Amino acid sequence: MTPTSRPVQVIAEIGCNHKGDLEIAKELIRVAANVCKADVAKFQKRHNRELLTPEEYERPHPVPENAYGPTYGAHREFLELDLDQHRELVAECKANGIAYSSSVWDLTSARDMTALDPPMLKIPSATNQHFELQGYLCEHFEGEIHVSTGMSTADEIARLVAFYEERGRAKDLVVYSCTSGYPVAFEDICLFEIKSLMERFGDRVKGIGFSGHHLGIAADIAALAVGRMMEAEGKGRFSHIERHFTLDRTWKGTDHAASLEPDGLRRLCRDVANVDKALAFKSEEILPVEKVQRDKLKWMKRNA
Repeated sequence: MTPTSRPVQVIAEIGCNHKGDLEIAKELIRVAANVCKADVAKFQKRHNRELLTPEEYERPHPVPENAYGPTYGAHREFLELDLDQHRELVAECKANGIAYSSSVWDLTSARDMTALDPPMLKIPSATNQHFELQGYLCEHFEGEIHVSTGMSTADEIARLVAFYEERGRAKDLVVYSCTSGYPVAFEDICLFEIKSLMERFGDRVKGIGFSGHHLGIAADIAALAVGRMMEAEGKGRFSHIERHFTLDRTWKGTDHAASLEPDGLRRLCRDVANVDKALAFKSEEILPVEKVQRDKLKWMKRNA
């Protein structure tokens, strides 16, 4: 990490992995904060009648074994926590020294989550062209606005950044490289998209992040290296790594299979912090740690 860099924050994307159970949600916060040492615990908020068409609401879940209700709408309602429950999650995060955040999928959810005054809110890839929603956040939410770019064309991403610039909020914007899949094969992660985003937008937004839905943690460390190298070249700031988080990957639900369990997230947080220290240029030709070894081991022609 260069002397002027700020630590990359690791976001534990809990989402709906709490299975609609408030106590599981709180336990996920405690584990993310105290065992894994993540920086942010992030959830999701949806108003399903607003987000889904009547046909989408009433049709069966496309993967029946993951369903928590007879229809997709009933499934989503089962997993939804209400505003008062989210207030309890904010308090749980505060008690455990971890930041609270949430994705907002629709305008009603944006209004609800703005009232909680979190440090950051997230626009998921699915709604990053929903400009009425994002316009509300630009006008009414003072914190950081994070946006994922999965399923998006280059023109759509450019339009997104320009939207925030026009409203004077681009310096509160964090844009994420993301491939939308659960899980994503390694050949589809496309880490050099971080390079492209930083080259195009790094000096125009607050930060560039990486949101991964792959297996393991190797790709996240590679993402850190790509982002920090671009940062060293003056292409903005690489600021966040986000991974889905669960207590048990075998639990029923769409996201668990692409999530990290506690030991995986713990290792990720550890490795991000340690590898970030290694991503630096030498401060001098012979480092202090090398000088003793040089005097003892370096072959030099003597009495030349």
